[in-house]
Amino acid sequence: SEVSEHLIGSNIVKKISFTGSIPVGKHLAGLAAKGMKRATMELGGHSPVVVFADADPEKTADTIAAFKYRNAGQVCISPTRFYVQEGVYDRFVKRFTEFAENVKLGDGLEKSTTMGPLANPRRLDAMESIVQDVKSRGGKILTGGKRHGNQGNFFAPTVVTEVPDDSKIMTEEPFGPIAPIVPFKTFDEVVERANSLPFGLAAYAFTTNNQTATMIGDAIQSGMVGVNSVAISTPETPFGGIKESGYGQEGGIEGLEAYTNRKFISQG
Repeated sequence: SEVSEHLIGSNIVKKISFTGSIPVGKHLAGLAAKGMKRATMELGGHSPVVVFADADPEKTADTIAAFKYRNAGQVCISPTRFYVQEGVYDRFVKRFTEFAENVKLGDGLEKSTTMGPLANPRRLDAMESIVQDVKSRGGKILTGGKRHGNQGNFFAPTVVTEVPDDSKIMTEEPFGPIAPIVPFKTFDEVVERANSLPFGLAAYAFTTNNQTATMIGDAIQSGMVGVNSVAISTPETPFGGIKESGYGQEGGIEGLEAYTNRKFISQG
């Protein structure tokens, strides 16, 4: 707090860019507002994944599970809520769980390692709290659900099912290797559930129907939507969220414009 108040309050600083949690982002945005300073806020999210029945469940599970466990789920755009249409739900869950069980935890410098540790001991406590909430609400732990080993901050890749939409894992960004997978029936139903949270950073959808792809891309309230793709962060495209996930853009022309002042000159 002492550092941020000093830096943001300085006349030398003209622009603030922050990547981090929503509470800290709100605090820094307030400090920036006192000096009418422009800010880019890239805050937390809780990215929904919508898998329609016409998608290939095994191929989709392989793609999105690999992205889920990247950096042990400690990525702001990590997929974190999985809604799978009933027709392919069982096949998707089976393949996703198999992928999780084959993830190799260990030292990130070892070539055979496919997932490393959590950032600190606090994240282990957070994961255990989520798992306890899942159990208390009648959810099922299909794999993982506990600390891996007795050294370091390793938590096993975890898959949970049968969790209600108001459970902790479905409402709070896990920022860890826990994947909740729940079924849905209709397009309108899943859109309502995907948009129900105050976050809107990233979202993903999988379908082979062009009309469905267009409709879900439009319907989801998110700054970025990957349809049949997880490549939503590239240097040439705008990166940012809406709602409590922040405002402003990084990347692309939009990211450069955030650091410039636009001026209109009219000369007679």
